[in-house]
Amino acid sequence: MGASSSNPFNSIFKNKSIKILMLGLDGAGKTTILYKLMLNEVVTTISTLGYNVETIQHKHLNLTLWDLAGEERIRSLWRPFYNKCSAIIFVVDSSDRLRVEEAAAELSKLMKEEELSGCSLLIFATKQDCISPMEIPELTDVLGLHEIRDRKWYIQPTKTLEGVGIYEGLDWLSSKIIEERKQKSFKLFGSKNKKQKQKPNNIPNNNNNNRKIQMS
Repeated sequence: MGASSSNPFNSIFKNKSIKILMLGLDGAGKTTILYKLMLNEVVTTISTLGYNVETIQHKHLNLTLWDLAGEERIRSLWRPFYNKCSAIIFVVDSSDRLRVEEAAAELSKLMKEEELSGCSLLIFATKQDCISPMEIPELTDVLGLHEIRDRKWYIQPTKTLEGVGIYEGLDWLSSKIIEERKQKSFKLFGSKNKKQKQKPNNIPNNNNNNRKIQMS
């Protein structure tokens, strides 16, 4: 037998677009990842001047990916995009040791943003196929990931040109989004059911019906 269509959990993700921000420094590889996911091929890109936005389907989810420009003068314009964000993909060029500290500083700022509180965090460590990239344990320390305790995070090494690691990272992020949405829905429906059970009985208790009539 199929699942009942009246089950509230069946429609948690149906036709709902989930907003994910792709952030990081310029040149980290955000746009390359976006269009690898979108087109399943590597495209020639130039530095993003504003933003790119595309919607993909993954694990039965409609994911709307917002690739925001990462140049220093543009990062202050990220904030208006934070509203209704469900998750963050932070992209770091693991081959550029000179800018990893800068990336860490930007990530630290993001983690303090109230509108992004609780959003699951996926870090793509790109360009692992370049010469002498930072290894994941070292990159984890430099980015201060072990200090992040208010959300779930995961760092995924990638070789974007080959497509290695991209879908594995997105699998992790999708699973966390599903978990979080189900938990929120369970609390919502559970709260509604509890309130319904606690409703008082509105049938009046007419004690007059139980009175005996005495004849004089």
